[in-house]
Amino acid sequence: MTLTLTVPPRTDADRLTGLPVAVIGAGPVGLAAAAHLLDQGLDVVVYEAGPTVGTSVRAWGHTRLFSPWRYVIDPAAQRLLEATGWEAPRASSLPTGQDLVDTYLAPLAATPQLAPVIQYGTRVEAVSRQGMDRTRSTGRADTPFLLRLHTADGVTDVTARAVVDTSGTYTSPNPLTAAGLVPAADLGDRVVHALPDVLGADRDRFAGKRVLVVGAGHSAANTLIKLASLAKIAPSTDVLWAVRNAGTARLGADAADGLAARGQLGSTVHGLVESGQVQQIASYEIDDVRADGDQVTVTGRRAGEPFAVTVDVIVNATGFRPDLDMLREIRLGLDDIVEAPRALAPLIDPNLHSCGSVPPHGVAELAHPEPNFFIAGMKSYGRAPTFLLLTGYEQVRSIAAELAGDHTGARQLELVLPETGVCSSDIGGSSCCTTPAVTGTPAADEAACCTLPEPATDSTSCCTN
Repeated sequence: MTLTLTVPPRTDADRLTGLPVAVIGAGPVGLAAAAHLLDQGLDVVVYEAGPTVGTSVRAWGHTRLFSPWRYVIDPAAQRLLEATGWEAPRASSLPTGQDLVDTYLAPLAATPQLAPVIQYGTRVEAVSRQGMDRTRSTGRADTPFLLRLHTADGVTDVTARAVVDTSGTYTSPNPLTAAGLVPAADLGDRVVHALPDVLGADRDRFAGKRVLVVGAGHSAANTLIKLASLAKIAPSTDVLWAVRNAGTARLGADAADGLAARGQLGSTVHGLVESGQVQQIASYEIDDVRADGDQVTVTGRRAGEPFAVTVDVIVNATGFRPDLDMLREIRLGLDDIVEAPRALAPLIDPNLHSCGSVPPHGVAELAHPEPNFFIAGMKSYGRAPTFLLLTGYEQVRSIAAELAGDHTGARQLELVLPETGVCSSDIGGSSCCTTPAVTGTPAADEAACCTLPEPATDSTSCCTN
């Protein structure tokens, strides 16, 4: 008996037909990715681990961005919003993180185009290929992606034709130790995340306490400025600042900066050090942090000599790193040092990079050995600390064009970024972070380097703009 096949067999390419592009994360860059993909006529689904849009942005919502509104709104997203009658805020004003959510992200997520495609409370636990781990090659590009999702209802697997990971790095802070290792002991609430609400919800945690801020970037500066303001109304508050290098390249005291608020951070925090309101502990390499009764003792070496300090609470403002666990079955092409895509890493590596600009970049620099898989937004910068939002928006515009088949348009990159005078010649330092990098604000989980404290009434605050 002979069987006749009456239905033509599906080719591997047909397996992708009708599948959406999966975007991981509903922060500014994730929503911009969805807007650009829809603009290209592509189906999209957005998976957000939090209960609402911009979950991580809300965590630092009390903090004011140093980028004005004109640098934090994506063009494709703006078109969706304006179709609903939305009016853009004043272009030159500086929003807080909460403003960013309330005025931009929440209305954007509620548009008729985006609202149906965002799934909240959905954590992507793993990304792979359907029926393939990372070792199998034949037909890989034409095989659907497989995403394992965790929700309140349990675990489920879904497929997608492409994946754009914009999950950011806010929930993955660098450890406090200079070696990059987590302290040996469980420190509980003695260590808090970067950008705490010092003058608001977290005030009692810091008032009258001896506080050590660890880190040499903008998030550290924000916290130090607010702690100095707190010390004026709670005089027993003692503010210490630990940095690994002899100087703070990213926070130049006299930096000329195209983003005035960003340049002002450096001059203000250096003024606090000079006036004695903040005690800086420079050249301090932390080896370990251990509980000491109700306090915590930090041990290490200062300029090569043993040094220890005991405080009540530590603010970990050491920056962030990408969480790559969910991508173990994806073929990633990451730089060994920065953990950014290999072609992008030389443009942003703080060990190599001093003054200059990060050029616009897209699919050519973001490509991985895994076809149609991209990391965008803050996570694409790996451990480099210089990300700003406009670059993320250009990244996802390019990715969307590529996935839509417009390979020429995907590579026609144009982006004008504000200049910065922050420079470093200390190429061997831990972080020169000197590029005029990019423009914008941190994505949902990308709060580290793009913020300015909220305006305050005291004259020592840098919040005069």
